[in-house]
Amino acid sequence: MKPILSASIAVLIPSLAFSAQPAPTPGSAPSEASTTQTLPDTVVSSTPLGRTLFEQVQPVSVITGEKLPLLLQPTLGDTLSGIPGVSSSSFGPAASRPVIRGLDADRVRILQNGSNTIDASSTSPDHAVSYDPVSAQSIEVVRGPATLLYGPNAIGGVVNVLDNRIPEDPILTPIRGSLSGRYGSINSEQGGNFILEGGASGFNWHLEGYKRATDDLHIPGFARSARLRARAPLEAGESEARDVLPNSNLRTEGLLGGASYTWDEGYFGLAYSGFHSNYGAVAEKDVTIDLEQRRWDFRGAFLDPIPGIHKIKYTVGISDYQHTEFEQTLVGTVFENEGYDARLEITHEPIGRLEGTFGFQSERSNLSAIGDEAFLPAVETRVQSAFVFEELPLEPFRFQFGLRYDHAEVESDSSPTFGPGSARDFDNLSGSLGALFTPVQGYVLALNTALTQRAPTYQELFANGPHIATGSFEVGDPLLDPEKCLSFDLSLRKKTGWVTGSVGGFMNYFKDFVGMFPTGAFSDDEEEPLPVYQFRSTDARFVGGEAEATIHLLQPVTDSPDQPAQILDLELKADYVHATDADDSRPLPRIPPFRSSAGLVYQNKGFRIGVEGQYSARQNRTTEEELPTDSFFLVNAHMSYRIPLGANTQADFFVKGVNLANQEARLHTSLLKDIAPMGGRGVLCGVKFSF
Repeated sequence: MKPILSASIAVLIPSLAFSAQPAPTPGSAPSEASTTQTLPDTVVSSTPLGRTLFEQVQPVSVITGEKLPLLLQPTLGDTLSGIPGVSSSSFGPAASRPVIRGLDADRVRILQNGSNTIDASSTSPDHAVSYDPVSAQSIEVVRGPATLLYGPNAIGGVVNVLDNRIPEDPILTPIRGSLSGRYGSINSEQGGNFILEGGASGFNWHLEGYKRATDDLHIPGFARSARLRARAPLEAGESEARDVLPNSNLRTEGLLGGASYTWDEGYFGLAYSGFHSNYGAVAEKDVTIDLEQRRWDFRGAFLDPIPGIHKIKYTVGISDYQHTEFEQTLVGTVFENEGYDARLEITHEPIGRLEGTFGFQSERSNLSAIGDEAFLPAVETRVQSAFVFEELPLEPFRFQFGLRYDHAEVESDSSPTFGPGSARDFDNLSGSLGALFTPVQGYVLALNTALTQRAPTYQELFANGPHIATGSFEVGDPLLDPEKCLSFDLSLRKKTGWVTGSVGGFMNYFKDFVGMFPTGAFSDDEEEPLPVYQFRSTDARFVGGEAEATIHLLQPVTDSPDQPAQILDLELKADYVHATDADDSRPLPRIPPFRSSAGLVYQNKGFRIGVEGQYSARQNRTTEEELPTDSFFLVNAHMSYRIPLGANTQADFFVKGVNLANQEARLHTSLLKDIAPMGGRGVLCGVKFSF
């Protein structure tokens, strides 16, 4: 692919966006809907009007159904890293966040059932997301600015993990559920989860739990890259780690329960969840991290409560989060975050042809870091927001537009380490305008443009200390201005015929893009001086795209409900991002290279088998502090089989082979890429019983 073309167009797997199957409800009758060549109209919950994938202005991918168990990894970032335009920060096997179109950390918002996770995962790449995707029923990914509905922290995109902890629909059986187990050879992974739920007379309950344990990850060859070994040889008496990645083990467990009451005109429910994880910090061989979160969720809705209002929906999440870093057996640094996220959405009845939603959101987080390596003061962040989203259908066009206002206050406490307290407040206004054009049945052309603003985070404003996880001494700038982004997104989608999929490109222009840049100085620590990095703003450009194509080799996709006995599909994907500091025309750090893959999938009723090759190109557009990353090619394969055991009972088996050629692979988006490669050859298998 020519560079100028790959800068704007890439190819990605459509099955994630267009062939996603609805998640089977535990205990429901076995379904053969996955064999049909009629692509399902999957409704996206992270948009206010309940539109399908094909009706979204922004590119959206949904993972659900039979694909989800095959893609599940211990972390959310690794689980989603094969989705169009999505990579992983990959701070070892236990901690990673999604990287969307080259943007990560505070620019990608991670939600649980539409509410903020309220943890500290965006503060540092070694902080795991406080959610294990093993309990997810569906995962939605919105690529591109989603600030209109979910705030300035979604300037890069949104990941929404859905489960049924608060049942919104009545459960018509006293009890149903599922029991699952998994084993992986690459790190001796052992894990499982259960789901039990039921209902009667409008009252519904839900209970689930999970546990996962892994040993250190097996890798192909040396832990340190050849370039790093040549640049920084070990001292006499030290030995290179190889074949196994030290301190990469993981223990995770969780338990949650919820209940709701549903009636014809709405529902109300609450849930309580506990999450606990203990894992090794790959960057530091003697450091382990213990993470705990306790969380309450309240959610409900009223349907047609008063004339002119179709729906009122409200959600409240309250979290108590703690992250403790142990140096051997001694407590090093403790991060704590207490906060809430409250949201109200009001959907009005159509006004003429105009449909829409308006709402309010209130957030607060109180984060503190205590210990020798605390690089942040205690900071309280408060955000109050109002938004409106409207849609106007004028066939063959459909227009979507909206506005959002955010008032953010960031206040740090005074302390002997960080000096007197200081505070900043920001008023941000964001807007978007999009259009869908349906020239003929089965085709859609989508165009979206947005002007968004993001207030600097507490870390960008007030950091001042050693951050061992990133190997730097971080210094914030309390005078930073809000970040502004003008974005354009254009895509063409096709959902019928011998070939289905989409192709699109995007351009993001940032004004006052906040980044962490080297100063050339070192900290005054005599034992371990660290390079000093300063948060400052610059202008930046992100240009790239995603495209996807599935070639249906046996028969075309139609609108007919008939279900063929078997399918054979060739699935293609690739993505590319070109990111530049517009002030000096230099590359921005940790930008994913061009990626592509091809897969062949055969399915006959409950039997499914597939093979896939994944290619990641060499990344040599690097900053002065980065080393280039070599290209790699991975071969993966999978097989699954569903066995009906009764009217409402079934068993699902799967086996998946990863990196079958045992190739060394390093992700350029990872800060640890030169000391922590991806895993080597391995097999993952699992079974799930549903009743």
